[in-house]
Amino acid sequence: HKISTFIAKREDKKMRKILLFSTAFSLIFASACKNDLMKTRDIEVPVAEKIPNEIETHGDIRIDNYFWMRLSDAQKNADKKDEQTNKVLDYLNAENDYYNQLTKHTNNFQSDLFEEMKSRIKEDDESVPYRKNGFFYISKFEKGGQYPIFTRKKGSLDAKEELLFNVNELAKEHDYFQLGGLNVSTNNKLVAFAVDTVSRRQYVIKIKNLETGKILDDVITNTTGGSVWANDNKTLFYTKKDPVSLRSYRVYKHVLGTNESEDVVVFQEEDDTFGTFVTKTKSEKFIVVGSYSTLSSEYQVLDANEPSGTLKMIQKRERNLEYDIAHYQDHFYIRTNKDGAINFKLMKTPIDQTSKENWIDVIPHREDTLLEDMSIFKEYLVLEERNNGLNKIRIKRWDKTNDYYLPFEEETYSASVHANPDFDTDVIRYSYNSMTTPSSVIDFNMKDFSKEIKKEQEVLGGTFDKNNYTSKRVWATARDGKKVAISLVHRKDTEINANTPLLQYAYGSYGATIPDGFSTTRLTLLDRGFVYAVAHIRGSEYLGRNWYDTGKLLEKKNTFTDFIDCSKFLIENEYTSAAHLYAMGGSAGGLLMGAIANMNPEFYNGIVAQVPFVDVVSTMLDETIPLTTGEFDEWGNPKNKEYYDYIKSYSPYDQVEKKAYPNMLITTGYWDSQVQYWEPAKWVAKLRELKTDSKVLLLHTNMEAGHGGASGRFDALKEVAREYAFLLDLEKIKK
Repeated sequence: HKISTFIAKREDKKMRKILLFSTAFSLIFASACKNDLMKTRDIEVPVAEKIPNEIETHGDIRIDNYFWMRLSDAQKNADKKDEQTNKVLDYLNAENDYYNQLTKHTNNFQSDLFEEMKSRIKEDDESVPYRKNGFFYISKFEKGGQYPIFTRKKGSLDAKEELLFNVNELAKEHDYFQLGGLNVSTNNKLVAFAVDTVSRRQYVIKIKNLETGKILDDVITNTTGGSVWANDNKTLFYTKKDPVSLRSYRVYKHVLGTNESEDVVVFQEEDDTFGTFVTKTKSEKFIVVGSYSTLSSEYQVLDANEPSGTLKMIQKRERNLEYDIAHYQDHFYIRTNKDGAINFKLMKTPIDQTSKENWIDVIPHREDTLLEDMSIFKEYLVLEERNNGLNKIRIKRWDKTNDYYLPFEEETYSASVHANPDFDTDVIRYSYNSMTTPSSVIDFNMKDFSKEIKKEQEVLGGTFDKNNYTSKRVWATARDGKKVAISLVHRKDTEINANTPLLQYAYGSYGATIPDGFSTTRLTLLDRGFVYAVAHIRGSEYLGRNWYDTGKLLEKKNTFTDFIDCSKFLIENEYTSAAHLYAMGGSAGGLLMGAIANMNPEFYNGIVAQVPFVDVVSTMLDETIPLTTGEFDEWGNPKNKEYYDYIKSYSPYDQVEKKAYPNMLITTGYWDSQVQYWEPAKWVAKLRELKTDSKVLLLHTNMEAGHGGASGRFDALKEVAREYAFLLDLEKIKK
């Protein structure tokens, strides 16, 4: 009434109309805001209890108010929950309830996104069969099936199909189910397989008789899942995990028909910074026991025809000496960084003289080319290389009559050697895709250069046309002058400017390089006007091994600043703006998300942190936590003060401050063995305590899953729909 009286006294009629219109609009807007605020007030924000826990290291005292959230495996698995367990479960459930209430308005939208993404998938899909030891092996999905079906055919693809496993049937009674480690004996009569029903990656190995279809009584617990048959078809080698740290630490030998308690330890890895594994050479001649750490490796071999024999050392471990092996005729071929070959080179050595002084160069080291892998065939050597960030596949005849690269023409793409178990063949199988091109499986004849596309990924739904999309690479300049590649993809009709929503993704650890590949789920964002960007930051091996080395240990912050500098580049060049820029990363990429949220929160409207590794100091100080001891050469050992101070200076949990943060969705899995659930849970609690903004902060815990999320292919899509709905809701995009 007072406002209208004031306006009525204005003599200028035009001014009266303007004032009346603007006032009405403001009142409507204020009313809407009030209603939204009232709705928010009705939703109780979870507040975690603060119980100070003092941690002193190197004379430095940290107060962890949420240390109480940590539960042991025994507490989590106990039938009767103790008081602390119930308290933790109450908090996680309260956060899930808060998430559900705050996102209730997107429930239908999430369902629509899920159905949209699902509609692009060929539900009754089938892999390209691959041939091994006289059989063609096939995996396929049936319409509506969450899990694969594994079959094989003897001799010919026209032969009768033999069912190995229908995982849909095996998974019926479980909230989570993972089948892995399929390993057929050399006589084709038995198959070892591994099952995880908890999502802790602690597999139980069982054996199936393929002639009778019966599961044998042999049961082996707490394994990595993989196994290797000796050539006698009755001896199985496998790796067990330390029951506390889950480090793979022992290789065992199991004889068919005996109890697990009778299994013999073939090798025990005593150094807790190393893990161990067992495999078999492609030639089927040797059982291989490997030991690995971030900076060194070691291999021992055993004649596969003599499973009771003695392991023979290839080359004893040395710090900073990395190598791996393949067998061909009377030599072992060795990919190694020996003699300062930072990007690796290929060497060989006689099988009876394997120590490093006997190694000779086959492919010398190149400063501009990273040697990533090798495949051995009877007449060919196939090398996987990376130059200027791009995959290369090189084919070289052993008789030296030919040496060439497969041609790839797109500006950015991903190509890799596919399943090639056959040794005596002229055909190499590889996969190819790009950010705009669906994946293809291709057979290339290395003798006559003919090519056959065995399968092209189908994108159903009737709306996809690769010609509607475009991708390219741009290069941002980091603060120290280094050039950082950013791979971009968007619809051609998307208008690129400061108002364009853009999702920037990265990982940046362990030397893992994110491929510039195709994604059917990503189309959901692209078709709604998003640009998708992959930042190839330091910590990966995109530009060679040095790119990785300068993104770890005491140079780890390069990973974070590279990502931020890529964001600055995208904003300054008007691919987007801070109001429309989003960031996403998982696991160690979740650490990246936590770091950028602390360092430059003003650059991002929203952040999605998946299973984030954010409590770095506390985790790296605790050697009972899985992965800790094996990663001192990745992050540094905080028991050394120099590393402690450096890690603490970027550890997201330790660096949370009283300031404004972006809108954030944080996800975790209760059974995660790689990044324990309490890291993101504590982080969210501390953020709630200290952040000064009113933006959305959500934690969603999958109470049935671990690090990889849901196990079923459709359940996994629901998790993607949850994340996309969060982003699209912030952009007010509903269609």
